[in-house]
Amino acid sequence: MKHNAMAIHFRTQISALAIMTVMFGMGGEIVAQTNTSTAVKNVVLVHGGLVDGSGWMGVYKALKKDGYTVAIVQIPTISLADDVAVTKRAIAGQNGPVILVGHSYGGVVITEAGNDPKVAGLVYVTAFAPDKGESAGSLIKNAPQGAPTPPILPPQDGYLFLDKAKFPAFFAADVSPDVASFMADSQVPWGVEALGGAITQPAWRTKPSWYLITTEDKMIPPDAQHAMSKRAGSTVVEVKSSHAVYVSHPQAVAHLIEQAGTGALAATKGKP
Repeated sequence: MKHNAMAIHFRTQISALAIMTVMFGMGGEIVAQTNTSTAVKNVVLVHGGLVDGSGWMGVYKALKKDGYTVAIVQIPTISLADDVAVTKRAIAGQNGPVILVGHSYGGVVITEAGNDPKVAGLVYVTAFAPDKGESAGSLIKNAPQGAPTPPILPPQDGYLFLDKAKFPAFFAADVSPDVASFMADSQVPWGVEALGGAITQPAWRTKPSWYLITTEDKMIPPDAQHAMSKRAGSTVVEVKSSHAVYVSHPQAVAHLIEQAGTGALAATKGKP
């Protein structure tokens, strides 16, 4: 009986050791168990210029309802380097691979921050997807001929704002008037330095990407969105919406993010 008790105790210790081996990597950090998952379940959302992360609320709720872990980054939009650093801290806080999502200028941020090894896929939501050496500023200057000119006011102490009176029509035409008015009045200063921040290595060259094109966008022309998504080799969906699609059509945005989660995991498992 004593021999059997010792054997059972030994087997229990071995089982506990096996569990710890699965849970912890060589560095002692907990590693996500994705072998039984059907999708990447960690999502990091990055807002664009002039706004903050609160606009993601509808997308956040939809993803949480479907079992995703969601982090919303509050980037300072003062410089690209700072915005990338803040985003990387959010990525580091996730337990496992990440789908990194960017709206508008947030697309520049995820293009640089997405080189982080934990990022499994990128989702551009009517966003800039710059190549090496490009910035949001250079892409705006090279907008397609005849595209609407966003009502960006002259810089104030190194920061940019949109004309409040024109904000709803250009940024949030399909958002309820009271919300659009609030967005106009609560604009976050967008640093000229951030606008000019250039990409060193575009993550979309090595990571799978998805792109949501808004056909009624007056901030980033749809033709420019088509060109950037094609260059990046992104999987594309189109939504009849304004630039603020993440506010007006959160379910459509969440659906694409979930598609990316499934597709990115498949791509990862397909690698040798």
